[in-house]
Amino acid sequence: MKKSELIERVSQTANCSHTQAELVVNKVFSTIEDALKDGNRVELRGFGTFEVRSYDAYKGRNPKTGASVAVAPKRSPFFKAGKELREGLNK
Repeated sequence: MKKSELIERVSQTANCSHTQAELVVNKVFSTIEDALKDGNRVELRGFGTFEVRSYDAYKGRNPKTGASVAVAPKRSPFFKAGKELREGLNK
């Protein structure tokens, strides 16, 4: 499902305009993003948890040339599905 399809489904389910549904979806995503940027964990009970994982710098290798490449430290978002979501998928 694409973001536009999610907006359309929210619009139909909530019986609101496409513009209102788009504002709600965008605000939810931006709020989650802002919380992750601040280093917070976002837990949506029954759905899952979003958190940021930090990775140290390391020496990688260019697969084409075999040359050593320095990879900078980074932070990456991580999602772990909640129990209800996992169980719902495996019924």
